[in-house]
Amino acid sequence: MGFKIVVDSCGDLTEEMKKDDRFISVPLTLVVDGEEMVDDESFDQKACLKKMDASPECPKSSCPSPQRYMETFLSGEDRYYVVTLSEQLSGSYNSARLGMEMAKEENPDLKIHIFNSRSASIGETLIATHIRECEEKGFDFEKTVKDTERYIKGQNTFFVLENLDVLRKNGRLSNLKSFVASALKIRPIMGATKDGSICQLSQARGINKALMKMIDFIVDQVKDSEHRTLAIAYCNCKERAQQVKEAILKRIKVKDVVLVNTGGVSTMYANDGGIIVAI
Repeated sequence: MGFKIVVDSCGDLTEEMKKDDRFISVPLTLVVDGEEMVDDESFDQKACLKKMDASPECPKSSCPSPQRYMETFLSGEDRYYVVTLSEQLSGSYNSARLGMEMAKEENPDLKIHIFNSRSASIGETLIATHIRECEEKGFDFEKTVKDTERYIKGQNTFFVLENLDVLRKNGRLSNLKSFVASALKIRPIMGATKDGSICQLSQARGINKALMKMIDFIVDQVKDSEHRTLAIAYCNCKERAQQVKEAILKRIKVKDVVLVNTGGVSTMYANDGGIIVAI
């Protein structure tokens, strides 16, 4: 009997992870201008960005159903590790828990643990990778869970938005504030709190200055970086992600580096030009 690492589709898996059948991505569904888009391999980022830009409505996402999670947990393995989008941002965590309860009614011997990532996107990716590393070291289920919960507490997530339209459309910014910010090219530097909520850390005039401020936060806040993986998710801006990577590596040493283009849910949050960093 083996294990599976189940990640909701806000977790932006690398190409290598997609080819590893120990990972399962459970898709959320996006609703953009009334059209449903399943966040799986069929997701078209450019079409989604174009539709988001043209729509006056805020895009929305719906989490996988408990039934979908339950079916995943009954796929034949004896232990399942589940990584979801922050409980503060989505119902995916609670849906997975309900799915676990339903699955255990069918098979009480199943070992399932639901991790609240307290992050999103590439933060989920790093957590899933850590779980695989624990299993490959020979850790048992309980030790893998304990070590991964410790890892989550020490993880840091930051992001910078180039496009503020989603924040405006969902009411996080008033029309006036959004207009002023856009006119002055003010860009927020955002982060995740320890409970997984989103907070604004600072702001800067222009995307490049905002990215440099974000890098300052990373350098100041991240300890023992040489033992950590630097992960960057980018929304339709690979060259910008490369520049951020190089700027960070000039100031700190890291164990490894991962770059990945955003999937559907992360694209919705980050919008065109957004950069998300987890370490």
